[in-house]
Amino acid sequence: MSRAPWVLLCASLAGHEARAPGPPREPQLAAPLEPLWVDRSAELLPGVATTCGSPEKRWILEVNGGGVALGDFDGDGNLDLVVVDGSTLERVAAGEPGFPPRLFLGAETGRLRPAGEAWRMAGGRWGTGVATGDVDGDGWLDLFVAEWGRDRLFLNQEGRGFRELGEESGLAGERWSTSAAFLDYDGDGALDLVVASYLAFHVGEVPSAGSSGCRWKGHPVLCGPEGLVPVHDRLYRGRGDGTFEDVSLAAGFRPERAGYGLGVTTLDFDLDGDTDVYVANDSTPNHLWRNAGDGTFVEVGSSAGVAYDADGREQAGMGIACGDWSGDGRPDLFVTNFSGEANALYRSTANGRFRESASAARLYGPSLARLGWGTGFGDFDLDGDLDLFTFNGHVYPEADLAGTDTSYAQPDELCEALAEGRFRVRRLAAGTGGAARPDVVSRAATCGDLDGDGDLDLVALAVEGPVRVLVNEAPRATSHWLRVRLRARGANRDALGALVRVEAGGRSFSQEIRTAGGFQAAVPAEAHFGLGERARIERLVVRWPGGREQVLEDVAVDRVLSIEERE
Repeated sequence: MSRAPWVLLCASLAGHEARAPGPPREPQLAAPLEPLWVDRSAELLPGVATTCGSPEKRWILEVNGGGVALGDFDGDGNLDLVVVDGSTLERVAAGEPGFPPRLFLGAETGRLRPAGEAWRMAGGRWGTGVATGDVDGDGWLDLFVAEWGRDRLFLNQEGRGFRELGEESGLAGERWSTSAAFLDYDGDGALDLVVASYLAFHVGEVPSAGSSGCRWKGHPVLCGPEGLVPVHDRLYRGRGDGTFEDVSLAAGFRPERAGYGLGVTTLDFDLDGDTDVYVANDSTPNHLWRNAGDGTFVEVGSSAGVAYDADGREQAGMGIACGDWSGDGRPDLFVTNFSGEANALYRSTANGRFRESASAARLYGPSLARLGWGTGFGDFDLDGDLDLFTFNGHVYPEADLAGTDTSYAQPDELCEALAEGRFRVRRLAAGTGGAARPDVVSRAATCGDLDGDGDLDLVALAVEGPVRVLVNEAPRATSHWLRVRLRARGANRDALGALVRVEAGGRSFSQEIRTAGGFQAAVPAEAHFGLGERARIERLVVRWPGGREQVLEDVAVDRVLSIEERE
């Protein structure tokens, strides 16, 4: 492409600041309360860091960071941690592999230790995202690693190590994959796989920062995504033995207009019992794929109200949180966006549509100066309401220059659920001993109960730098909780796509079982409920994949409850 078109296309790069203004800015909410999490990285994960290109960020390949996952890989009941690392363009040019993914095994105390040689994984070209699921139905958690290059699959050898499956996995081709999610979309028991793709990037074909005329708020910056070629996402059908076939075209999983895919999650938004897919796209409309129940999908993002913002404008979506925030039994969606754009909160309605509610929930104004990535719903203070976390950081180091109205490093935030469907935005974490943690340039994040005390801890990556372990130390003298793990009878052993509903103290809480973490991340395949002062669950209902229901009554709380599917 000639130089002149680059100037035109990139002058409004992430045209984010040039778009029509939204609702008036709300005042930044005060956050005098102490954070729930304390950064214990130096103690629990000393010296562990990731790399994503150079600190100068001259190419778009260098800005998204790596992946992070929590799951039990060795079968001891404790959560383990996978960190997916990246590379540098110098290593790529020299024909050297990228930095390898790493597994850290967990213990009951929340401590993490490097796994042994049997778990060692070689580096690919450039690691990005991660997904977890039992792809061969043997009862052990397997690992998918997305790459700029060839995506890779690691089969768990009965809790004793990984074995990489090569081209025979069926995950052929070399693209820039970002997030991924396992699901059973066709109900055959074998896990299938959705892989979000970003754009076509080839060294030497994309101009670097400062060489092309790409500008943002008057400053020369790296080029993309606008002006670069988006790549279609992929749907793989699992055969049940760890191998897959690409069925994107046959299943209708191919929109007329490809998006710059960054985040992906699974959900049953229309409550028909099968699994749908939502993809957050950068600078293009988001996609909501409705499962038609006959092996095909239909893209309904625009008609369902989750493709654009409240004014009908496309945004630059990154991460996705999915959960029943409104408490009506239907999944709601939250999407982190570029600075100058508000994060989006899509509240589900009874007719299978969504209503954009960020302003009403008091999330619009506080997010305008942020650029969000990793996010998730969870009851982090165990009071019975779903809160949100957001990890933030800009893509341009130039954001620290004058006139940008933002910054490169940014605070990470907890959006605490309050009454009447509103949130209060506050500082997310403190350093060891309660000291404020310096702002970092955050990216992917995941949550789970690392230390087994019933509340949710966080692990987060920066675009480069230390991997952070944030331990939840919220006071909860009278707060109760329940973690639910399912064991299905078929090959989908973790029951991905199942729905768990609990009834306690006059309220109903529901969660779907998934491992998709929203942006280049994976979460444990379990449901976590904060119950406040409710010390007993009157009724617990599991809707297993396939629609069969199983009911438990008078369920004790403050424990991990494992439920086997009945004959």
